[in-house]
Formats: sequence, structure tokens, C-alpha cells
Amino acid sequence: MSEDIEKKLETIPKAIFFDEKEDRFFILDQTKLPVEEVIEEQKDLNQVYDSIYMLKVRGAPAIGIAGAYGLLISLKEHIDRPLDEFIKIVEQNAEYLNSSRPTAVNLSWALNKLSKIAKNFPKSSSSKELYKAIRDEAIAIHKSDIKTCREIGENGAELIKEGFGVLTLCNAGALATGGIGTALAPMYVAWSKGVRFKAYSSETRPLLQGARITCWELNKFGVDTTMIADSVSSYLMKLGKVDMIVVGADRVANNGDTANKIGTLSLAVNAKHYGIPFYIACPYSTIDVDTKTGDGIVVEERGAQELIYIKGQQIAPKDIKVFNPAFDVTDNSLISGFITEKGIIRAPYDFSKSAKSE
Repeated sequence: MSEDIEKKLETIPKAIFFDEKEDRFFILDQTKLPVEEVIEEQKDLNQVYDSIYMLKVRGAPAIGIAGAYGLLISLKEHIDRPLDEFIKIVEQNAEYLNSSRPTAVNLSWALNKLSKIAKNFPKSSSSKELYKAIRDEAIAIHKSDIKTCREIGENGAELIKEGFGVLTLCNAGALATGGIGTALAPMYVAWSKGVRFKAYSSETRPLLQGARITCWELNKFGVDTTMIADSVSSYLMKLGKVDMIVVGADRVANNGDTANKIGTLSLAVNAKHYGIPFYIACPYSTIDVDTKTGDGIVVEERGAQELIYIKGQQIAPKDIKVFNPAFDVTDNSLISGFITEKGIIRAPYDFSKSAKSE
């Protein structure tokens, strides 16, 4: 790839920052976008938990990285404790952070990696040595995601042709990862290579990640972007303005059933009706081979306030009953393929075996 394209891709916004000199961890507070760009330092375990739960940092890969760095900074004050006590603290803090968002597999995946290091660490070593090992692995998780996102972008960019209409939901861009994104990565790479297309971003109620974050990201990068209300998606397809749909994923079952932001299933059903290719873009770390089908995925339900209020403004009766799942599960039969760092994987899906890829 040319130097000009590389420089262009480097301008994409970032969600997570880690100061390796002083072991300080920062996030871009996404709840304040698009009005304010606020970088917030994460100083303790509870703050990181709240930042993940309150969606200051969000997106499966990003919260995996945030969980890793969050666990790390929570250990700094315990570094002089005996090793056995230190290991217990690692395990307790990891379990606590993991409870902040149960659906996204990357969080548990990253925290389990760090907990395993602690569990298997030589008993003759010190807590400082274990801290360094956990630190090195947290940084490695971050750097690996940067590389993975780029590979997803390269693999998926081949699907986007000149003049296409590409629809996405929620935000699976740079701000959902440590790199250039998952679902938005192919758009960034294709646009950087001179392919001109129209991006459509569904607003994504109730927290409006598509409007607030995806539109902000793509617009900042210069991609031709149009925002639509969630209810417009099927009509947009009927009008022939959508050539492909690409979204991210928070957890993929072994058979390809996929949990993603609420509204994804509706998009997939409509795409099937109109004959539009529907792709999931995700790293392999999002695939949970231990969960056989989508029926085994725990779907997070969030509070009623997110629906009853928008930015503090009440829009429904306070005592109304509310059903507010954060995710839905899309059946594998509706998915055209998975854009991963290993290529584009198509049905039949059985990730515990060697999958068919292009």
C-alpha cells in the first residue's frame, strides 16, 4: 500500500491510548460525541468498570483492550504484595471487570488470557515480575487488534465496488476497536484506495451510536456518508440504494449465529428479502466456539431509562413497561459471510473445524 494511503489511514480517530512510559490508560469518552472530544484518564478499577458499563468505551474489541489495561492499572497499587495475594487480586479484579458487559466475548477472552498468565506464573517469581508479564500481554492484545483490524479492512475492501451503497448499523469503526475498526475498516481501506461509494449509517436507537459515532468517524475521514433513521433501512433497500450491508459482532457462536447491536436481525431479514449481501466483520477473537448456537448467547438487557429518556429529555411515561435488549442474535442462514483477518468465511459455518474461506 502506498505511503499516501498509509498516512491517510493514520488520521482515523482512536478510542484507546496507553502511555507505556508511565503505565497510564486513557479513553476517548464516546458518550460525549459528537459535541465534545474528551480524553479521560482511567485511574482505578471501579472507574474502568463504569466506563465500560456506561459505554464511554464500547465495541467488543475495544472493551477487550480496555479490560486488559483496566486490570493492569488496578494492580499497580498491589505490586509489593506477596505473589499468592497478588494472583488472587488479579483473578478477583478480572472477574469483576468481566461482569460489566456479559455479551461481548472479547472482554472475557482478554481477561481470561491475563488471568491464565497469573494462574500459571512460576511461584518462585515476584509480583513485580507478574505485573510486567500482564503488562506485556495487555500491550500485545492492543497491538494485535491494530494489525487484525487492518487485515479485516484489506480483506473486506475487495467487496466494495465503485458506486456502491454500503449500509451499516451502530458503530464497528475505529472507536469500537484498537485499530481502524471491523465493519468500517473495509470502508476506510476502499476509500483510501480511491474507491468512491455512499455509506449509510443507521442511527441505532436507543443510544444512537450510529448517529453520534459512526457518522462522526466517517464524516471526519471524508467518506460520503448519509444518516438514516433505523426505520428507513428497509425502504432504502427497496429503493435499490443498498448494495451490501456490513456490521460488526459482539459474539459469534460456533455455527455462525451472531449477537450484535439490537436492530441487526431486522437488517439481515430485510437484506435476505431484497437479495442484498449481509456481512459480519469481526476478529477471530469474537468467535466463541464453546457456544454452539445463538441460543447459548447471553443477551444483555439494559435499564428502562435509556428508552424513556433521550439526553435527559423524557419521551415516554415514567411508569411504562420497557423491554430494552442491547443486542439481538442473527441466524447464520441470513449471513453471507464473515470478514475476518483470515479472509472471508462463508457457509457452512463450523468454526471449531477448518472453515471454508476465500
